[in-house]
Amino acid sequence: MKFSRFFLNRLQNQPVASDTVVVIDVLRSFTTAAVALAQGARAVYPVENVATAGALARRLGQSVSVGAVGGGDPVPGFDFGNSPSQLLAADLQGKAVVMSTAAGVRGLQRFHQARRLFASSLVCARATADAIRASQAQEICFVITGEWVDRDGDEDIACADYIEAILRGEPVTPEDFVSRVRESDFGRRFTAGTWPNLPMADLDLASQIDRFAFAMPVVRQDGLMLIR
Repeated sequence: MKFSRFFLNRLQNQPVASDTVVVIDVLRSFTTAAVALAQGARAVYPVENVATAGALARRLGQSVSVGAVGGGDPVPGFDFGNSPSQLLAADLQGKAVVMSTAAGVRGLQRFHQARRLFASSLVCARATADAIRASQAQEICFVITGEWVDRDGDEDIACADYIEAILRGEPVTPEDFVSRVRESDFGRRFTAGTWPNLPMADLDLASQIDRFAFAMPVVRQDGLMLIR
């Protein structure tokens, strides 16, 4: 296997990966998406534009809208913010979840033409590695979405490091990767307790390595992108 990495906010003038792409957003988009699926959602629809996402949620019926703007504040008018701990108490059985976020969803849209596309976070990292291995992929590109001018993005880099180590057959100590998520620039904003829309419960959940035994492949259906 060959491995490469793209940082979402450094993508200008870089080639588009076309084989297997893993878009990572640990804090919090793809932790939230994983929780939604575990809570019984039939699919998660990632939509970059907030207005388009709201319109799709209304059109689909039996759906809920989930989203946040840059920095983590909830999208006004949406049913839920981008909070995985909040979704743990939600009744999502059989519902569609329409998601719009500033990082993870944008990453998926950027690489929508990849042969294989996965959304991933630490809670489903090993399952993602297993799915990649089962697909016999030869080239894997990890897309790091959490790096910004004021954030090191190490929560996502740690997840990529973990998945790559598994695929290479290298020994891993899960606690090391959990620590990196919690100590990342963005992780520390949750522990600081000064950001009302960044609850500690979200960080605790996002740090539960391999909580879920499913991967999150992204497919297109009826002109829409969806995660199952």
